[in-house]
Amino acid sequence: MSVLRLRASLLRRGAAGLGRALRTEGCPCSDPEKGTLWTWGRMYSVNAPEQDRRRDAGQVELLEVLEARVRQLQTENVSEVTVNRVEVTPLRTRNQKDLQALGLMEDGAKQDASSSAQVVHKASSRWVEKLSQEKSDLHKRQKVLEVKLKSQNFCESQLKKREKAFHARKQKPKLAKPKTSICIEKDIRELDPPVKQMPEVVRHSRKQLFILACLECFLSLGHLAQANHLLLSYFNRPCHRKQLTLSMYNSLLKAWAKEGSLHQISTLFSMMNMSKLNPDLVSYAAALECMGRVNADFKLIKRCLNQMTQEGLQMQDLFHHPVLHQQERMIVLKAIQKVEPKFSPPSLSHKITQSPLLKDFYSKEEPVSYPKLSLPLLELQERFQQQLNLESAMTITIDSVEKKPLAEQNHHMQKLLTDLKSQWRNALMKTFRETKVHMSEQFDDVNLYPYLCLLKDEDYVDLMMQVLFELPPHGDSLIHLVMNLGMKVYNKNLIQMKMKSFVLDKLKRKYMNYLHLLAKDTQLDSCLPREHWETLESEASICSNLLIQEKTWPDVVLVQLGTQLIEILVQSIYMPSNLSSSQAEKKLIPVLYHVYSFLSVKQIGFIKPHPSFIQLVAEASCTSLTFDVSVMPMLCPPMPWTSPSFGAYLLHPTKLMRCLDGTVQHQQLLESCPPEQLHSVLDALTQLGNCAWKVNQPVLDLVISIFNAKGSKKLDVPPPMSEAPTPPSYKLAKDISSKEKAELRREIAQCHKTAREMYGLRMDALYKLSIAHHLRDQIFWFPHNMDFRGRAYPCPPHFNHLGSDMTRAILLFAEGKPLGPNGLDWLKIHLINLTGLKKKESLRARLAYANEILEDILDSADNPLTGRKWWMDVDEPWQALACCMEIANAVRSPDPTAYVSHFPVHQDGSCNGLQHYAALGRDVIGATSVNLMPCDVPQDVYSGVAQLVEELRKKDAAEGRSIAQVLEGFINRKLVKQTVMTVVYGVTNYGGRLQIEKRLKELDDFPKEHIWEASFYLSQLVFSSLSEMFSTTREIQDWLTKSAHIISKSGSTVQWVTPLGLPIIQPYHKPQKIIIPGNLQSLCVMSCSDVNQKPNTLKQKNAFPPNFIHSLDSTHMMLTALHCYRKGLTFVSVHDCFWTHACSVDIMNKVCREQFVNLHSQPILQELSRFLVTKYCSPSQSHKFSNRMSQKTLMLKTLSCVPKQGTLDLQKVKESTYFFS
Repeated sequence: MSVLRLRASLLRRGAAGLGRALRTEGCPCSDPEKGTLWTWGRMYSVNAPEQDRRRDAGQVELLEVLEARVRQLQTENVSEVTVNRVEVTPLRTRNQKDLQALGLMEDGAKQDASSSAQVVHKASSRWVEKLSQEKSDLHKRQKVLEVKLKSQNFCESQLKKREKAFHARKQKPKLAKPKTSICIEKDIRELDPPVKQMPEVVRHSRKQLFILACLECFLSLGHLAQANHLLLSYFNRPCHRKQLTLSMYNSLLKAWAKEGSLHQISTLFSMMNMSKLNPDLVSYAAALECMGRVNADFKLIKRCLNQMTQEGLQMQDLFHHPVLHQQERMIVLKAIQKVEPKFSPPSLSHKITQSPLLKDFYSKEEPVSYPKLSLPLLELQERFQQQLNLESAMTITIDSVEKKPLAEQNHHMQKLLTDLKSQWRNALMKTFRETKVHMSEQFDDVNLYPYLCLLKDEDYVDLMMQVLFELPPHGDSLIHLVMNLGMKVYNKNLIQMKMKSFVLDKLKRKYMNYLHLLAKDTQLDSCLPREHWETLESEASICSNLLIQEKTWPDVVLVQLGTQLIEILVQSIYMPSNLSSSQAEKKLIPVLYHVYSFLSVKQIGFIKPHPSFIQLVAEASCTSLTFDVSVMPMLCPPMPWTSPSFGAYLLHPTKLMRCLDGTVQHQQLLESCPPEQLHSVLDALTQLGNCAWKVNQPVLDLVISIFNAKGSKKLDVPPPMSEAPTPPSYKLAKDISSKEKAELRREIAQCHKTAREMYGLRMDALYKLSIAHHLRDQIFWFPHNMDFRGRAYPCPPHFNHLGSDMTRAILLFAEGKPLGPNGLDWLKIHLINLTGLKKKESLRARLAYANEILEDILDSADNPLTGRKWWMDVDEPWQALACCMEIANAVRSPDPTAYVSHFPVHQDGSCNGLQHYAALGRDVIGATSVNLMPCDVPQDVYSGVAQLVEELRKKDAAEGRSIAQVLEGFINRKLVKQTVMTVVYGVTNYGGRLQIEKRLKELDDFPKEHIWEASFYLSQLVFSSLSEMFSTTREIQDWLTKSAHIISKSGSTVQWVTPLGLPIIQPYHKPQKIIIPGNLQSLCVMSCSDVNQKPNTLKQKNAFPPNFIHSLDSTHMMLTALHCYRKGLTFVSVHDCFWTHACSVDIMNKVCREQFVNLHSQPILQELSRFLVTKYCSPSQSHKFSNRMSQKTLMLKTLSCVPKQGTLDLQKVKESTYFFS
């Protein structure tokens, strides 16, 4: 019984632990006889003495050991005694009153206390003896540990003394350095006005991420006890305790709060205190929620609120934090009002973005009316239900456009494949369940078993079968397969969590109300989609952000889980070796093989299908394709982006900022931003996603006909695999030389490489065309997100408007608009732009040329495959053909101005990267070269550079330089275009040389022996010519490069904020290798974005200039998108290429120019300099300089030295016809 009393004493002490964690220092205890929580005779503070903490840890460890032993003995001897009864039985009357005051004891438990005591007395004497003996052993062990701890404390104190003495000696002789520090700090303080800093990225090790993922996995399964045990297993080992983070404690706090377990809440707070972790808003929210559920004591709630205030946390913030939904907020409010009856949560105020670029846009001073979709409310609601059904199924099977003639043999193979599929499913199910049983028997805190319980067994089998039939004939790397399969499990788990009935019902109601803003037959049109959704959120009882909080799995978990499933797949499925054999007994062979291959000089593992399996699938002539719904366009308008964790698809998890797996810093920065700072970015992405599309059916049918007729190299339609080169048949002679063998090997390898490339191109076209064919009678949408620089991309990867010429040609706006007075002219100009024939001519000349060749245009539209085929000999043939058809329809209509056109017209920036550089530096010469200044005809920067290069070459040739003489007659625009285009995006001398080398190899009459020397020589001339033409541009590039170099050398990654307020961080770090063992092979996971690794200085400095310019062009695009939306235009973009209806090109051009001037009228470089100085040269960053103040001085000097600007008048851009044309 003494052991049971010890258990009761420790239980009572744990219930008081929250009080200890929350009590302020020096606060006296309440009278223990009054029945309140405070039953201790000593005083405790937040910072308890070291000996008390160690004693507490020892008692907690003893408690866990005793609990485990009690359970074991109960199962052996007295199985009728439950653990709960053992816990409450020995409590004395006073302790029961304490629990009643806490609300921890239910009425039934009060009545059962005496009866359960009688049951315990009936336990066998052998059981009591065992417990007594174990208690004695543990007591002895504890004494030994205490001796060790005392000696350890003594050693630690000695080390601290030595460390202090060392630092004192080190700092004494250095008397002059503080002056430099003070001077620098003064320089920083003089920056006016102050720059708002981004929060630091939270750095968690892979081990910490793994532990957190395991905890979340247990909690999602409802295994709260296992999650608690996992946390305690690390906490009770002092060497591992530092692995526990605040988010881990908060996960368990929230779970125990739902259970109303104040005892567990208090224990976790005590553990956090002992781990020197300060509770945050989430921690206190969980504690208050638990107190509200159990109707906790007044004094306990009061102390909790006081402690919150001391930590700098405000009560009203609890009701704006996304961690609590409405019901939980009411429970927290109930607890708070018990102490402060007059408290009421503040109303949610919608703050407006403070960006000077958009103050007028978000101003509500005048009435605003936003455009609507061209669909009625009822149809949009039906489309929503269709999309919801698709995403619930997770996959979709569509018909393939590839036509194959079927014979009797094909039907036989189809039946055989169906039978084998059934057998494979059974085999996979059996092996999978055996694996789960095996793992459950060997369960520990690092086991994959809980991850194999998240879904139904059938779901895992379906995913493995899906991966099997997605495997290409030449196989795929093992690391790619395991990551793919791991992500499939992760996505399916998240979708199933969102499909809970209470979540799905609220989502349906909210989206149905949201459609009232978009439908053409409703009145609501005075707010943005995000604003309307936020209004619906404030009226709802549960917020969407909470419903879809994504718990990211570390890449190690994804790899281990995927490896386990791939191993099951490889070892479980077999097929007959001879498909044509009719024998009753057939030899079975594995379907998949694990082999090794070389990628460059690296040996990697491959999973390859057996040739018989490839033959079976080919002869079965499968006429369908299965896709994840996430790669398909949506059948209803996407969810509006309202936060970094909510938007796009209805159920499928989508990141606002796409990044490599395992990269977390981008999401952390976005989530730490004030909500209003991201409003403009969220609204722009929502606007791009709300553009409705449809398929251009006549063009699609033509492409499919050519696709099934063995393709066309000229039209960029890939041929079938039957056209792939076959490896040469050979029979090696005995006297064959090693040189001949090597030549034969190279020829065979080249054949295999060509076949793989042809297969990839063919399947890519097949996917695009099959999806387009499936949607040929539908209206659909492309949800958008962005990369870490802010550049927008459609989420569906295969079929979208960022695709090839062929893909763009089969897309039309779903909404049509009359051409109006200028629309037909813009269609004709757009057609000539697509041909690339009149790039140096004026718009008037291009229009005149279009009218001259009108007969060819009409012939191409009427007889694309049998006529004169003019459209086939241009730069963008498929888009040109689609434009020919649109012009023909408009010309032949009764009134071309009234013709309703769905065709998108493009306006493309003229070397847009150099345009931004010229505007940043106010460079008049550079601005003129890239059409920022008004001109009668477009300026061609590529021709200008080619002309300068030719002049330099002539000079060198006259001086007798041989390579300059060889290059006579070969310098042209095409030779230098790619290098000029990419130099603004950070191409190096080496990269430029490779680009020019490739162009020279395409020239049949250029001597091959001079290619390397000529490419090296020309790359130098190109770079020197660019420096001469764009001198200010080179100065800005150099400043950005030097700034990034010195920042990364100090151990920091480069960060900045775009003019729209989007925080950006470069994810380039030193590569880290992680070896993950497996039965097939050990996998090496490479990560170059781990924040715990040092920055990759080379990548940081080389990537900063192009990434900064990309962030500016994305800002310009988003500004244009928002203002076009305000004016009622349809607008989409392909980075620096803007699309709209033909009738609204003039309006879009005006908005585009105004927003470019508006953007570059801001002090962009000066703001960047101030931000960098404040972030990287502040006193808080001094520790990164290792007491070398010269480095800090150099950094301050470099970051503050902004390049001087020229005299360019930005207002001239508004008058430039060819800025975007």
